[in-house]
Amino acid sequence: MTYLNPQYFWLLLLLIPIAIWLILRANRNDASLQVSSTKSFDNIPKTRKIWLYYFPFTLIIVVLLIIVLARPQTSDSYSNSTTEGINIVIAMDISGSMLARDLSPNRLEAAKDVGIEFILSRPNDNFGLVVFAGESFTQCPITSNHAALVNLFKKVDFGIIEDGTAIGLGLATAINRIKNAQGKSKVIILLTDGTNNTGDIAPISAAEIAQSFGIRVYTIGVGTRGMAQVPVLDPFGNIHYTEAEVVIDENTLQKIANTTGGKYFRATNTNSLKQIYSEIDKMEKTKLKTENYSRRYEQYTPFLLIAFGILLLDIFINIFVLRRLP
Repeated sequence: MTYLNPQYFWLLLLLIPIAIWLILRANRNDASLQVSSTKSFDNIPKTRKIWLYYFPFTLIIVVLLIIVLARPQTSDSYSNSTTEGINIVIAMDISGSMLARDLSPNRLEAAKDVGIEFILSRPNDNFGLVVFAGESFTQCPITSNHAALVNLFKKVDFGIIEDGTAIGLGLATAINRIKNAQGKSKVIILLTDGTNNTGDIAPISAAEIAQSFGIRVYTIGVGTRGMAQVPVLDPFGNIHYTEAEVVIDENTLQKIANTTGGKYFRATNTNSLKQIYSEIDKMEKTKLKTENYSRRYEQYTPFLLIAFGILLLDIFINIFVLRRLP
């Protein structure tokens, strides 16, 4: 049960002064009779009518009238919703340059954290994960099990595949994973910090394949503008960091996005990467169809009838039962 005007329940505070007034009125109405001794009245049984005299008829009537003013209602409701999720594959560069520290703690970890946030913010969508460096492979096929995907996302790290930057190959692997997915909307988010320097498939050729399958590709270039601390391997296989210029093939990434109807973004820090995912989230909203039906029924009538009945009962008792002598 709901109430159309619940603010009227504040009137229940009036019960306090009304109760005080009723008590004072009852005390003033008590008659007095002077007798030499009350001992002769000790054995006289008390009548139950005295309870009717103190019964709070007035307070009950006030409470019921306040409930009537609050308009209690019940409703019959019906809701039917259908959701069409979007298929999204994240293609992430995990080459050695992704360990650069211009994003905190580095590009790879920042990309993983923001990507996981994006996945968890879209519970109705199906996600897949492709990683690439000198080669590419599917870390997780398209799935609606976001918990399993997040666990696999966390396990992504540098060194699990041969180093390099095969952007075209990574995009082609993502296309192969998403092209037969159910649903009209198919999106690839391609994230890299370098230029294509290996692989058998040119990035633009992969973009044309994506366009033929109706797949939109959003490309993200990760890295600050200017110099950044980048990892370098010494002859003993240890990683050291040195200042180097950040070089991203933005023209190619822009062409990939334009060819497929997507958009290119540049993430120079962690906050801008979050804003990019937020913008993609706005552009790729899940389609939701909802039908609602609700019919309300007024339920104040029983409370009004009970209040009227108690009022008549109070009048009857005062006239015929609790008769007072002058």
